Amino acid sequence: MAKNFCDFRILLLVAAGVFIYIQMRLFATQSEYADRLAAAIEAENTCTSQMRSLIDQISLQQGRIVALEEERNRRDQECGQMKSLVQDLERKDVQRLINKVQVPVAAVVIMACNRADYLERTINSVLKYQKPISSRYPLFVSQDGSNADVRSKALSYDQLSYMQHLDLKPVQTERPGELIAYYKIARHYKWALDQLFYHHNFSRVIILEDDMEIAPDFFDYFEATAALLDKDKSIMAVSSWNDNGQKQFVHDPYELYRSDFFPGLGWMLARSTWDELSPKWPKAYWDDWLRLKENHRGRQFIRPEVCRTYNFGELGSSLGQFFRQYLEPIKLNDVQVDWKSKDLSYLQEDKYAQHFANIVAKAKPVSGVNVLQETNNIDGDVRIKYRDQSDFEYIAGQFGIFQEWKDGVPRTAYKGVVVFRYPSTSGRRVFLVGPESLKLLRIKDS
Repeated sequence: MAKNFCDFRILLLVAAGVFIYIQMRLFATQSEYADRLAAAIEAENTCTSQMRSLIDQISLQQGRIVALEEERNRRDQECGQMKSLVQDLERKDVQRLINKVQVPVAAVVIMACNRADYLERTINSVLKYQKPISSRYPLFVSQDGSNADVRSKALSYDQLSYMQHLDLKPVQTERPGELIAYYKIARHYKWALDQLFYHHNFSRVIILEDDMEIAPDFFDYFEATAALLDKDKSIMAVSSWNDNGQKQFVHDPYELYRSDFFPGLGWMLARSTWDELSPKWPKAYWDDWLRLKENHRGRQFIRPEVCRTYNFGELGSSLGQFFRQYLEPIKLNDVQVDWKSKDLSYLQEDKYAQHFANIVAKAKPVSGVNVLQETNNIDGDVRIKYRDQSDFEYIAGQFGIFQEWKDGVPRTAYKGVVVFRYPSTSGRRVFLVGPESLKLLRIKDS
């Protein structure tokens, strides 16, 4: 009996030990679960906090997007209203001009952007000679962009019509480092000429820039050459500019030439030519593009010996390139030439080559290392032959004329011949003659 009781106590102790062990394991497990639960609750709280922060950020961004969309819509409305206003102004101005004008010689457009002071000087110069004949030369100012001073200045003149080119498209240059301005200028020219030729239906347009003054016979000159432009399809445009028109190189205000090089800087274009150019107008550098042989296709340009425009624009997109050396010394014609009494038929394609050849053939050939000194020792016209572009640049450098070529053509050249006066007071003409020039002019090389 005592043995059984002892065994029972042992069993009770074992059971108590097992119970205590189980309780301890349960407590440890409960503690572990409690820690995990607390960590899970903390993680959930952190996740909830982050989610709320993200929701707040998304809401803020959505608010900004809505604000930007509202701003864009507001600007679109403003642009639409401005375009509508400009079109209304154009309709009123053009209608006013139509009431006075029947058959204008040409529309005159001043291309402007952001130089209000320059524009004022140009407008005043044009109006000085345009007012008495305004019915034959309707005047426009075409502004590129929204410069308020330029717009206000243009609208302050009742004698002209105002156009505004608003182009908000981004500009992508084709080569790194290029100035965006040249791309914007090309866009503006195409838009303005499309407007004048196709919207306003002019047959000719004279293009000026907002940094030019004109000569007293500017309009008479263009009226006299308009008939040539219409009749002779080998003439691509008529210009009032001579690249070598500096005071020391010009003498005769009555002399006109044909040139294979596009002069620009105050020029007249016919609608038939614009019909060809407009669809393929370049993205930039429109003037150099016109000088490519593939675009002028053997056609020439009429230019004067003495310029009928003066370019005072030292500050601009070209950053004053060549201004001191080539632009500032330009001679602006001050003689009132009666162009209506002049017979300009010699400028027609079928006559001009022979006319020019006769002049060149009479010039005395000069050669040697120092052609400048040789020229000074001769009375009358001289001709100097150059071998290639490098040789031309060397000779041109001696005299101080433009050395630049474009697409194989020197500035002002006709069939490779560049003509200028030296010195201007003597009236002597100097002909720089290319290696093929005499052959092209059918002159026997002496």
